[in-house]
Amino acid sequence: MAGSNCTPVTEFTLTGFTEDLVTQLTLFLMFLLIYLLTILGNLGVITLIKASPLLRSPVYYFLGNLAFVDLCSSTIIIPKVLADFLSEKKGIAYSGCMAQVFIYDLFGMTECFLLAMMAYDRYMAICHPLVYPLVMSPKRCLQLVTGSYLVGLTNGVGQTIGMSSLSFCSSNVLNLFFCDISPLISLSTSNTALSHLLLRTSASVFGMSSCLVVLVSYVAIISAILSIQSAEGKRKAFSTCTSHLTTVSIFYGTALFMYLKPSSDSSREDKWVVVLYTMVTPMLNPLIYSLRNKEVKEAWRRL
Repeated sequence: MAGSNCTPVTEFTLTGFTEDLVTQLTLFLMFLLIYLLTILGNLGVITLIKASPLLRSPVYYFLGNLAFVDLCSSTIIIPKVLADFLSEKKGIAYSGCMAQVFIYDLFGMTECFLLAMMAYDRYMAICHPLVYPLVMSPKRCLQLVTGSYLVGLTNGVGQTIGMSSLSFCSSNVLNLFFCDISPLISLSTSNTALSHLLLRTSASVFGMSSCLVVLVSYVAIISAILSIQSAEGKRKAFSTCTSHLTTVSIFYGTALFMYLKPSSDSSREDKWVVVLYTMVTPMLNPLIYSLRNKEVKEAWRRL
């Protein structure tokens, strides 16, 4: 535990990426472009799904919620990063840091379960098409989406409570561009054994359970596709999953690498892995689903 003469940290300093002005300007423009594309892409998907009668199936209901989650998770990080590029003092208040931890953990875990629900939806559509309309009814879809948000809320509240019990005295420098749990735990002067246990347990129980749903669903999907006799039938069946599979691979691969790897100080390479799943993935999701989905492209054309 921290000593009685500990002066609590009221603000954290974010190291960002570089001190070179030219590189900072380049990164500012790059991240600004990423954020604009993220806003336009995800808002466009949400608007299209609401406006188009063609996109009334469960998969697009899940996709609309995924776009909303991506929009929120990006907004809690990227504007602050852009502001830091224009500011000499790259800092964030303790309360703002805790708010960032809570909101990002809420929407990050919600996205995990939304992707799992989308995998389950594809499993039902391909492996059990006759009962698909009954099982994936509007009421059931609402329950699955609500459950995803509740799991995300549970994760956000639990992680934030765990973080608020830690003491920060000796240093306030975070070697990252936003308040993430792992570097915050490493920075604490308290006994962090319980915090590490909570983080690993949350990542294992929530993250791995949603990942397991995806894996089991796609094992069954691939098995069903391979049993189809015609090559054209196999191609059509698999084409309905490629967009989701691409998104899942990027999101789960980078996120599980960061949160389940051995504890260590964040390296420059780690920062770019974090950029991939906090900034690039939310930008790519609407592009992946728009460019590879015939129904979405047809809906855009009609709109």
